[in-house]
Amino acid sequence: MEQIELGSSGIRTSRVGLGTWAIGGWMWGGSDEAEAIATIRSAVERGVTLIDTAPVYGFGRSEEIVGKALAEGGLRDKAQIATKVGLAWKDGKVWRDSRPERLRLELEDSLRRLRTDAIDLYQVHWPDLEAPFEETARVLEAMRAEGKIRAIGVSNYSPAQMDAFRAEARLDAVQPPYNLFEREIEADVLPYAARSGLTVLSYGALCRGLLSGRMDSGTRFEGDDLRKVDPKFRGERFAHYLAAVEELKTLARERYGRSVLALAVRWVLDQGPTIALWGARHPHQLDPAGEVEGWTLDDEAKHAIDAILARHVPESIAPTFMAPPTKRPALA
Repeated sequence: MEQIELGSSGIRTSRVGLGTWAIGGWMWGGSDEAEAIATIRSAVERGVTLIDTAPVYGFGRSEEIVGKALAEGGLRDKAQIATKVGLAWKDGKVWRDSRPERLRLELEDSLRRLRTDAIDLYQVHWPDLEAPFEETARVLEAMRAEGKIRAIGVSNYSPAQMDAFRAEARLDAVQPPYNLFEREIEADVLPYAARSGLTVLSYGALCRGLLSGRMDSGTRFEGDDLRKVDPKFRGERFAHYLAAVEELKTLARERYGRSVLALAVRWVLDQGPTIALWGARHPHQLDPAGEVEGWTLDDEAKHAIDAILARHVPESIAPTFMAPPTKRPALA
């Protein structure tokens, strides 16, 4: 598996990472622990060594499963754990909270759930507009000095917010949404990362399964599945995206002899200092991982991809529906 360094931290990790939001179950229609553990162990065995999680994924469940899978499987020293901080929750409602006391509490909770003494990459999940970015950065820099975290990242931050953060801490990574269909960061975050030596962890590399090639017009989403409220998966828009995927399938097969999933992941990896986070909760979903290695997209293929998107989805829909409230509840 291709490797990359996380910023200037000295930590090297795979360029494909396992995303574990779905493993937590919340907003993904539940989860099976045994299958999730098997998926994590299968990922590491395949060379996918970066495991990305967060406390809010299943309200602690995802971190607990990751910790159990690695510790009981004897795999902790073969994997790099990336988790997050700065979101609080109660009764299923989530809000941003990066106050210093909250950050300290979350760190200790995450270390316990993950069964580890140190977190490889600790990321602020969403920018808290009610807490100074510089103050948040100082707290995380202190955690690194204590040896409890090894590298610092932010997620969903703008370049201006990262500038404020970097005034008080060494930043190694940024995690934004990025895939063939959601490309807003190309205007700001991606060039900023390239200039600043930051590694980009691209979440949603398969656009919540759209680019897996397994969906069709009969696909339905049940329970609390977040795709029930994602505009891309509703009505006529869903049909437009599916039509684009069908053309991308043909391009991938005829030009490279590969799946549309491999095309989508390879596209992310070809965009710069990037890692593609690939969500899975069953081992077989990782079977195409080998298709991603050993090739790149040529310019003609990139132009063909852009033309397909222009025909079917000329108006990009940003994943803003996922953003938690910017203000804390009165009693938080």
